[in-house]
Amino acid sequence: MTSDSCLPLLFLIHNKLKILPEEITSLKNLRMLHLQHNELTCIPEGFEHLSSLEDLDLSSNRLATVPADFALLSSLLRLNLSSNQLKNLPAEISRMKRLKHLDCDANLLEAVPPDVGSMESLELLYLRRNKLRVLPEFPSCRQLKELHLAENQIEKLGAEHLQHLQAILVLDLRGNKLRSVPEEMALLQSLERLDLSNNDISSLPCSLGNLHLKFLALEGNPLRTIRREIIAKGTQEVLKYLRSKIKDDTTNQNDSVPETAMTLPSEARVNIHAIATLKLLDYSDKQATLIPDDLFDATKNTLVTSINFSKNQLSEIPQRIVELKEMVLDINLSFNKLSFISHELCLLQKLTFLDLRNNFLSSLPEEMSSLTKLQTINLSFNRFKVFPAVLYGISTLEAVLISNNQVGSVDPQKMKLMENLNTLDLQNNDLLQIPPELGNCVQLRTLLLDGNPFRVPRAAILMKGTAAVLEYLRDRIPA
Repeated sequence: MTSDSCLPLLFLIHNKLKILPEEITSLKNLRMLHLQHNELTCIPEGFEHLSSLEDLDLSSNRLATVPADFALLSSLLRLNLSSNQLKNLPAEISRMKRLKHLDCDANLLEAVPPDVGSMESLELLYLRRNKLRVLPEFPSCRQLKELHLAENQIEKLGAEHLQHLQAILVLDLRGNKLRSVPEEMALLQSLERLDLSNNDISSLPCSLGNLHLKFLALEGNPLRTIRREIIAKGTQEVLKYLRSKIKDDTTNQNDSVPETAMTLPSEARVNIHAIATLKLLDYSDKQATLIPDDLFDATKNTLVTSINFSKNQLSEIPQRIVELKEMVLDINLSFNKLSFISHELCLLQKLTFLDLRNNFLSSLPEEMSSLTKLQTINLSFNRFKVFPAVLYGISTLEAVLISNNQVGSVDPQKMKLMENLNTLDLQNNDLLQIPPELGNCVQLRTLLLDGNPFRVPRAAILMKGTAAVLEYLRDRIPA
C-alpha cells in the first residue's frame, strides 16, 4: 500500500468487516477514516501510528474495548465510538489534547474516567443511552459547549458537576433519575438549551428564571410547583414565572411550614398539608399493590388537581379515582405494573397531563377519546408495537412521549391532523423507515427519532434538529 500512503481520506462504511487489514496503519497521511456500520470487534495493533488522523468514526460496530494506545493519536479532533459494546473507556483517552468531539452514545458505559474532565479542548461530549449512574467533574473542560447525557441512570446532579462549565450551550439530561436541580444551574449563563424531561423532578429552583434559555424541556416530571398550563405555554413563560417566584421562594425558605400528617388504620400516611396547599394527592414510592380507601376518604370536600401514585406495584387503576373526575388535571401512574387502562380513567375529562411511563401497556382503549383536554401523555418504556390509534383523534394533544417501546410505524396523514402537537418523542423504537409525509407535520417543534433502525434520515440530518429533519422528509415526498 506504499503507493497509496498519501491517501488523506478512507471510507469503508456499511460493509461486513470483522477485522481491519494491518496495511491501514501505514497510511501516515490519512486524516479522515470512517469505518462505521461494520462488524469490527477489535482495533489492529499499530493503529496509533496514524499520527495525522483528525477524524475517526468507529460507530455501529462491536467493539468491547478501546486500546489505551489510542491516546497516541495526538492529532485527533473527532472520535465517534457510538453504538458499540463498550463497558469502559481507558483513562488514557484524556491525553488526546486536541480532541474536540467525543461521541460514546449507545454503549454499556457505567462510569466515565475522571480524567475526561481534564480534556481542555473538548467541545462536544455525547454519552446518551448508556448505564451511567454518576457524573465526572469537568474541572478543565472550559471549552465544553454541548454535554449530552440523556437516557442514563443518573440520580444526582451537584454543584461540583456544573461549576466549571462556563461555555456550555446545550445540556441534555433527558430520561434519567434526577430528583432535584441544584441552584448552581443558574450560574451557567451561556446555557441556551436545557432538557430535563422524563426525570423525577418535583420542583425547580426559581433562580433558573435568570437564565437566557431558548429551550427548556420539562415534560414527564412530577412537578408540583409549576402548573401544567404554564409549562404548556413554553420556555419563556416558564422562565417568567420562575423569576416572579424568586422573592416568594426566599420567603418560603425562611418560614418553615410544619408538615401535617395523620396516621390512619391502614398505616397510610396522608399528607393533609399537601392536599390542602398543593392540591396534591400523593401516595408515591410505596411499592403498594392497592391505594388505601383512607386516602380517598381524606379528599372529601377538598380540591385535588394532581394525583401521584407513581413507583408502586399497581396492576390496575384504582376505581375510586373516578370520584375526583370533576377536578383532577394531572395524574402520574408511572413505574407501576399496569397492563391495561380501565374505563374509570377515561371519565376524568378535565385531565391535561397523564404519565404512564414504565408500565406494561401495549394498547390504549378507544374510550380515551373522551379526554378532550389532554395536552401531554407519556407512554415511554412500555410495550407498544403500534402508535395508539386513539391518540390521533385527541386534537388537544401537544406532547406525545412514546420512546423506548417497539413502535414500528406512524400514520403521517393522521398525525398532520393533530394541529396542536409540538413534541413527538419516538426514540428507541422499531421504526424501519420514516414516511416522507411526516415532513408535512409542520406543527412539530421537537421530533426525536434517535435509536431506531431506519437508515434515512442519517444521523447528520437528525443532529441538525427538527426543522432540518422535516425539510429533508418533505423533499423526499414523491411528486
